[in-house]
Amino acid sequence: MTAEPIRPPAILGVHSRLGADGVSRSYVRFAAVGDSFTAGIGDPHGDGYRGWARILAGAMTHDHDVSFCNFARPGSLVADVRSEQLKAALDHRPHVASLIVGLNDTMRAAFDPSQIRKDLLHCAARFAEQGTLLMTVRFHDHSKLFHLPGVLARPLRSRTAALNDIYDEIHQRHHGVRLDLSQHPGVYDREFWSIDRLHPSELGHRAVADEFAALLDERGLSFDGPGFDLDGLDATRWDELRWVRAEVLPWIGRRVKDLGPSVASNAVQRLTERGSGWGPKARARKRA
Repeated sequence: MTAEPIRPPAILGVHSRLGADGVSRSYVRFAAVGDSFTAGIGDPHGDGYRGWARILAGAMTHDHDVSFCNFARPGSLVADVRSEQLKAALDHRPHVASLIVGLNDTMRAAFDPSQIRKDLLHCAARFAEQGTLLMTVRFHDHSKLFHLPGVLARPLRSRTAALNDIYDEIHQRHHGVRLDLSQHPGVYDREFWSIDRLHPSELGHRAVADEFAALLDERGLSFDGPGFDLDGLDATRWDELRWVRAEVLPWIGRRVKDLGPSVASNAVQRLTERGSGWGPKARARKRA
């Protein structure tokens, strides 16, 4: 099924006005929900973080009057977006909204793809009811960035695939714009990521914003992409290492602990399937 193109911005927006240059400017409301990826971690700017969504909103302002609200919070799970962020985003009545969350869920012991699907479909449906153009992604294989051994990479890869299946379903239902990070040519380049390899660097955030600008242009919301001229804060190596020690390493420790039961379970299953001699299938063969 071919997605219907979004209406031109002059119709999409609530108002349009004639700018000082004589060009009509549409009014566009943009809301973002999600986790640290959208909150901007990895792109320090001013006294906080900026990130791809704010960069994208800034690029929009060159051609449109933009009202931008970013409700994303670091550490958020899919359930948090539904319970804590969705209502505020809907109250903004956005013309475009980004729904990008779920990687934190894939690193939890209580990973529940069925509930994640329900929550994400609910969020997407609520935006669609308002006529919002939805922005989503397909995630890359994050285990490649950490060079994880197979015993850790396989469950993470499997969970990411399950999450991508849900976003595929959302895209099929609502025909928004979708950025496939797994197909982005630079997604596995070191420069794309901050020192923790969990969050995009400023370059990575700009790349995401630029890709979304191109996708929105295809749907009738035209403006120039933000480009790749870096203007964020240059953290010193010491600042980065101190941040990794204080924030990143404890987080990774918690996630490895969370993933432990799943890793152990998967290891048992694989050994059993290979007929290791001590699993239930092997014992059944011996009895036969």
